Formats: sequence, C-alpha cells, structure tokens
Amino acid sequence: MIGRRIRHLNRYREVASVLARHGFGLILEEMGLTNLLSLPKRIFTRQEEIDPQSMGERLRFALEELGPTYVKLGQIASTRPDILPDFLIRELEKLQDQVAPFPHDEASQIIEQELGKTPLEIFQRFDESPLAAASIGQVYLAVLKTGEEVAVKVQRPQIGQVIQTDLEILMDLASIAERRLEWARYYRLREMAEEFARSLRAELDYSIEGRNAEKIGKQFEDTPEVYIPKIYWNYSSKKVLTLEFIRGIKLSQIDELKALGYDLKTTAENLVKALFKQILINGFFHADPHPGNIFVLPGQVVSLIDFGMVGRLNSEMKYQFSSLVIAMMRKKTRDMIEAVLDMGIVPPEIDMKHLYRDVDALRDKYFDVALSQVHLGEAVNDLFTVAFRHQITIPTDLVMLGKSLLSLEGIVEQLDTEISIIDLAEPYGKELLKERLHPKVMAEKAWDNFRDYADLVVEFPQQLKEFLRGVQGGKIRFEIVTKEMDSFLRKIDRVSNQLSFSIILLSFSIIMTGLIIASALGRQPILFWHIPAIDIGFVFAFLMFGLLMVSIFRSGRF
Repeated sequence: MIGRRIRHLNRYREVASVLARHGFGLILEEMGLTNLLSLPKRIFTRQEEIDPQSMGERLRFALEELGPTYVKLGQIASTRPDILPDFLIRELEKLQDQVAPFPHDEASQIIEQELGKTPLEIFQRFDESPLAAASIGQVYLAVLKTGEEVAVKVQRPQIGQVIQTDLEILMDLASIAERRLEWARYYRLREMAEEFARSLRAELDYSIEGRNAEKIGKQFEDTPEVYIPKIYWNYSSKKVLTLEFIRGIKLSQIDELKALGYDLKTTAENLVKALFKQILINGFFHADPHPGNIFVLPGQVVSLIDFGMVGRLNSEMKYQFSSLVIAMMRKKTRDMIEAVLDMGIVPPEIDMKHLYRDVDALRDKYFDVALSQVHLGEAVNDLFTVAFRHQITIPTDLVMLGKSLLSLEGIVEQLDTEISIIDLAEPYGKELLKERLHPKVMAEKAWDNFRDYADLVVEFPQQLKEFLRGVQGGKIRFEIVTKEMDSFLRKIDRVSNQLSFSIILLSFSIIMTGLIIASALGRQPILFWHIPAIDIGFVFAFLMFGLLMVSIFRSGRF
C-alpha cells in the first residue's frame, strides 16, 4: 500500500485537492491525508470560497473533474439506492461523460492492433468522426464489405492503465477511511468500493458486453416485439466491439415519437413485458434500462442496446424475489421480513423488534394505496434500504433488479400514466409460480433435500466419533456465556472470600481463647522452646490472616 501511494503520489494529490476544493477537505483531514500528502493548508481552510451548493452537486462536480474512472464509479453508484440517500442518487444520475473524442488515427491504430487489419481493409466505409464519445470509448458508424451498417465501439488508448491507477487509489482511500472513520466502517466502504471496481473492470472488456447482448438476444428470438442488435464477432475483441447499427428513435425523444404517430401505450407494454421476461423467466436481465439505451422501431418494436451492466438471478433468487413481491402485495409484515432475511446475510446482533417496527412503517406507507397504483420498484428499493439500515447484506444482483424496476417505472410513467407495472407482471408471476409448483421441479428439490439429509445421516456417526475424540483429547473446549454470568460469578467469588475470611477469623478466635484458658487454669504460661504458646499462636494466626487478606485484595473481589 505504501509503495502504491508513492508510485501514484501526484494523482493522490490531485484527487485530494479536487475533493478539498469542492468542500470535502474536512473528511480528508480526518483521514490524515493532509500531512501524508503534504497538501497546502489553504485548500482545507478557505471554506468560505466554496459556493453554497448541495453536497450532491459538489460531489457530482468533483467526480466529473476527476475524470473517466470517477465518473463511471459515480454512475455505477447511482444504481444503488439501497446504500445511498436519494439526494445523492439524483445528482449521480446526472453524471455525464464530458470528454473530448480522441483522434481518428489512434482509433484506427487500436482496431489494427486488435483485429489485425486496418479499418479500410475491414470496412467498406468507416466514418472519421465518432457518433458519440464517452469516458471509456467512442462509437463510429461503419459499413461492412457485405453492406451491413454497423456501430463500432473503440476503447480509449491507455484507458485501462488510467482506470487501474485510479482504482488502486480508491481502494487505498477506502481502507484508510474504514480505519479512521466510524461511518465508513458502518457503510463497509471498502467492500462497496470493491464491488464498484469489479463492475468497472468488467466494462473494460467489450467481449463481455458482446456475450451479454447475444445471451439476451436469444431470449427474444421468438418475440417480434423486442429486437436485440446482432454482434459481429469476426470484427470484435476486448477493445473493439462491432454490432448492428440500430436506426430507430430513442425512448428519451418522446415528442418525436408522438409526432410520428407511435402508440406509446403499446410501446410501454412491450418494454415492461421484455424486462419481466428477462427477470422472472430467464433470470438474466439488462440492468441499466434508461431511455438512452432503448430505441423504438416501426411497429412499436423495442430495441435494447449497451449490455455492459447486466444482472443474474438463479432459481433461488427468483423464488426469493417472487416471495417478496407476494408478501408486499398481501401487506404482511412477517412474510416481508422472512423474504428479506432469506435474501441476505443477516448480522448476528440484528435487532428484530426494531426491524419489525421499520417494516411496519413501510407497509403503512402503501397500506391504503390500490394495488394497481403501487410503484413496485420504489417499494422494493424502500425495503432494501431498510435492510441496509439493519446491516443485512442483499446480493448485488437483487439490488440491481430493484434499480431496474425503478428506472422502468419512470420510463413507463412518461409513456402512459395509466399502465400498472404489477398488472403487466402478473402473467410472468403466474408462470414463475407454475415453474415452482411443477412436479419435475418439486421432485428435483425433494431429491436434493433427501440427498442432503441422507448425507447428514450417513456422516453423523463419523462426525460424532471425531467430535468425542476431540473432547477426550482436550482439543475441543466448551465455553458457556450468558449475559449475567460474569456478574453472578463475581458475586459467588466475593461471598466465598468473605466466608473464608470469617472461618479464619473464627479459627483465630478459638485458638487464642483455648490458649488463654489453658494458661489461666495452669496458672503458668504454656511454653514451646521457651516461648509462650499464646505468643506463637498469635503470630501464626496473624500470618494466615495477612496472607488471606493479601490474596483477596489482589483478586479485587472482596
């Protein structure tokens, strides 16, 4: 970590300076970075020069100034309403890749390095000016030798090294923050940074995006209302992705759709059905369905693009999500909590009474709302936020699902305010329920359970034997802990010491009394080695009393 910090010292200073300039200097001071990076005090203390903007705006401006890595991380973070407050999410969603396009010659060089041929050798036409420039790459319109129009995504030169450097700095800062700041430990900042870093590294490999697009395309081979662009693998690699060019109208251009006479209600229904088929039937879905990634083709056909961010749900996760939705529809607090607990990793110290109270409050929010008017995405994300507040870790894919539903509802509201997401989801929910209750599925689940129990029964004798050997060999120790045990043991210890003291004191009194009486009856002192026995007994009793008192006071439990 130290070596990394020295190696990237200038970038560290740049990151710290930008954050401080946008009003986050106090956090950097608390992390101890002021002296470590030898930063001038003036950038931390002159807070009066900072415009009185909201924290969300200042964070957005800082990320945009820091460049591609931090812009992408902010965009990824905007998909996590379970861990970030609404005011931050709203600002992070505004993050734009405000970067100038890199030269055409560099793009041609990358294509030649990746594909082994120049653009002119591969394409019939390759435009010099890009259609769009983003933080990781830019897109060109081209035509293959066979005549098909294609979009060619080319990664920025050296962007992988830039992002790797920034991610190393980010992980370092997250580690420092967790060591020094309580709120960073509570939010598990390093774990959050690692998750965002994994997503960003995946976006650097265009072949992953291509495979995602192809996999989702297969889901809709028999669905004419949804179209996924074709991937041309002969002209693609990790840094170059060639896919079919979609000539349609972006869903964000609603006025143009209306002007051309598109049926927005049918378009919205097709989009909702497409997403629910991905989620509830196939368990593999587009996790970033914002209007810029959705085109409308003639006949209200919906076309999805940009598959860099996807979510995956296995059969168990689909079951958990459907259970959650059913519990929310029935407005049963207990069922909602059980569904959330089944979904996530629950801390041992969770306060169940507090959790019940929070979920009850959430249920009341939707209690008097007609089912057809319930915003499913908002309700799911509200519940995940409650789970995060109680430090229940929900799998990332389920959180991405909640965010996708939230985005979907926002799009649908703009297209047609009368459409109910839940009503359109009902057929897919029934299909999922049929799948869960199918005799074959139930038989497989019963067989899996039987094998688990059979293994447990078969292995139990051997495990018990090993356990008993460990106990006999002293390798296994038992520790019984109860909330009041320590206090109880202290009281027992104090009573036993007091009792010992009383017995010694009584013995001392009896010995001395006997010696005194014997001396009085004999009218002469009893001698041992010419020393009076009373004096010897007194010395011994005094020594015993002294030793006992010393041991009791040393234990601190008198």
